[in-house]
Amino acid sequence: MYDFLCKSNIKKAGLFAGGVVFGTAGIKILASSDAKKFYTNCIAAVLRAKDCVNKTATTVQENAEDMLYEAKKINEERYEKEQNSFEYDAPKDDVE
Repeated sequence: MYDFLCKSNIKKAGLFAGGVVFGTAGIKILASSDAKKFYTNCIAAVLRAKDCVNKTATTVQENAEDMLYEAKKINEERYEKEQNSFEYDAPKDDVE
């Protein structure tokens, strides 16, 4: 039974040591100049995408404003046309 605990502890210690080694190597790789260059290029790509999205959003907003103006204009013209077409005829009294 103690033999199993010793093997388990050695295995856990080995996994911990391996994690430390890979973690240290990972930090060195992430801090390297090539990695920083890669991160910089990724950030530049994100900024370009942001600019593209902002331009598209502005275009959509301008088009929506134009459509809203046209819709209001159509409704005003329609309302005026309806007001002009309905003439109220007052009832005439029959005077005998």
